[in-house]
Amino acid sequence: MREILFDTETTGVFPDHGDEKLRDRIVEIGCVELFNLERTGREYHAYFNPDRDVPEEVVRVHGLRREFLINHKRFSETVGELLEFIGDAPLVAHNSAFDQGFLNAELRRCGLPQLGDERFVDTLAIARKKFPGASNSLDALAKRFQLDRYGFDLAARKGAGGHGALVDSRILAEVYLHLKGGREQTLSFDAGDAATDDASVLRAVEFARRTPRPIPLAPLLTEEEQAAHAEFIAKLPNAIWLKAS
Repeated sequence: MREILFDTETTGVFPDHGDEKLRDRIVEIGCVELFNLERTGREYHAYFNPDRDVPEEVVRVHGLRREFLINHKRFSETVGELLEFIGDAPLVAHNSAFDQGFLNAELRRCGLPQLGDERFVDTLAIARKKFPGASNSLDALAKRFQLDRYGFDLAARKGAGGHGALVDSRILAEVYLHLKGGREQTLSFDAGDAATDDASVLRAVEFARRTPRPIPLAPLLTEEEQAAHAEFIAKLPNAIWLKAS
């Protein structure tokens, strides 16, 4: 199944602020394509000119200043490319309500249909169900699943500007895989799937018959132990030893 993992960076947290000048906008989006939970290598990434300032406290999170963003296209100028990339695939995000709200706010400004709730999968909800009471932020899950083993620099994310939409989407792809059962779920135990043309594997197993000892080993039981055993057996009803003798 095809799915799109995505993340957004924004100017704040209020996409529908009553004052139009104070409405927050998307400044970056990153998308990663999955097929059967595996990354295909296809990605979509873009920065957007928000036509407004970027508060300093937000810059400390993603490092994107207005001076950089004004050199990029507006969301409305590239929305067609984004929609073509995501197609009709489910959209997977961490705390998806946040990203869904911003994405739909931008689509409304473009006069385009909004994306319904049924399109979105929330990995935060999945993580909270799987790890109740634990910290389930994306960084906490990345640490839990030891994603530094896959080349992600988790330490760098703690510093200013350590977050980015595309790298977060790549991290989310690995987190999502683990939340759904990990790489082990792709193992197959179907004999048909394990078939091979290797003659050494297909050859029937042959067990070598062991040669009997020329002289049997001497019994280790003493005469007293043998007599005690015979007396015990004689008292058992329907003893199998008596039938075999």
